[in-house]
Amino acid sequence: MTYRPKSDFLTTIIARGFLADCTDMQGLDEALMKGTVPAYIGYDATAKSLHVGHLLNIMLLRWLQKTGHKPITLMGGGTTKVGDPSFRAEERPLLGPDQIAANIDGMQQVFAKYLGYGDAAGDALMLNNAEWLDGLNYLEFLRDIGRHFSVNRMLSFESVKSRLDREQSLSFLEFNYMILQAYDFLEIHRRHGCLLQMGGSDQWGNIVNGVDLTRRVADRQVFGLTTPLLTTSDGRKMGKSAGGAIWLNAEMLSPYEFWQFWRNTTDADVGRFLKLYTELPVDECDRLGALGGAEINDAKVRMANEVTRLCHGAEAATTAESTARDVFEQGGTGEDLPRIALSTSEAAEGVSVAQLFVRAGLAKSGKDARRLIAEGGARLNDAPLSDAGLMIRAGDLAEPVKLTAGRKRHALVALEG
Repeated sequence: MTYRPKSDFLTTIIARGFLADCTDMQGLDEALMKGTVPAYIGYDATAKSLHVGHLLNIMLLRWLQKTGHKPITLMGGGTTKVGDPSFRAEERPLLGPDQIAANIDGMQQVFAKYLGYGDAAGDALMLNNAEWLDGLNYLEFLRDIGRHFSVNRMLSFESVKSRLDREQSLSFLEFNYMILQAYDFLEIHRRHGCLLQMGGSDQWGNIVNGVDLTRRVADRQVFGLTTPLLTTSDGRKMGKSAGGAIWLNAEMLSPYEFWQFWRNTTDADVGRFLKLYTELPVDECDRLGALGGAEINDAKVRMANEVTRLCHGAEAATTAESTARDVFEQGGTGEDLPRIALSTSEAAEGVSVAQLFVRAGLAKSGKDARRLIAEGGARLNDAPLSDAGLMIRAGDLAEPVKLTAGRKRHALVALEG
């Protein structure tokens, strides 16, 4: 008979669809019921912001804290220097220390919106694995830690095996990554009593290594838990859009564009995403997800508001909905739309409308912009646009000019100042 957890945390995340695998469900459940369980998720500092692909596990940490336990966010200041090879076709570009530090600063801004940090038992804790990895003695590390790892077993993990099966190079630097991640669990257990590592299901092999190493070296029972790797109902990887990554920092993606991403959710995904990305009761998520016809659009607006409120605040969510209503229902320009500013000298000389679509993030390249315009997918001030070479000059910018890609992506062009 399948074990049915009793702890608030496991009961909640199972009901909402967060659970993929667990190393020992009953043992973890019992630990969660005994007292506060510290649990961590690691994030390598590969960009200045986290994106929607990270949001599932951020919400997992939030539910952990809401059910009385201690979330630990581990910044990969050390492991980013190596790069996780999991399910990648080639080695990640190596970043310097200044770039890694800048990326960590940007990522920390996101976590502060979802978790409460402090010194109390259930307050979240922010760590950086450079604290213990940067000073490692290589020979001692090999002797004390490396001896616990079987190369045969490491080669059998799907994240590595898939790379080798495709005859793609795997450097010795990358091969060390899973040992370093396992060592992270041991160190966080030693320093902070951490009992649980969580992550996406692509991290299962790395997490199991950490569980095994901590049991061997510290002689303590610890646990691993993974979340599913999400795809949308039409098969796309969650968080990918035609305009690129859906960033969680407002400096890299406006709250309006973030709101629009959720408003544009496919009908079939609404109920599932409401459970994962909002805190609405499960019954309400099911009710909203089951709506049909025009009513499902009301559910999407509700979801966009709830997710945006958590990430950017209630005011940003309200403003985004108001802007969308202005643009779509009332035919306005929507003053809160993403905006690009042309300098006086640029405007005097003129900028092609194709270049403006690229600068506004509505097209990936000039070629992409020209294709969009040629196929009838672009509009200028709500009128069909057919000339990719049309020049926008100062005389055209007495009022902001609205660019539209498809039906739902917009930006404004205005003069500086």
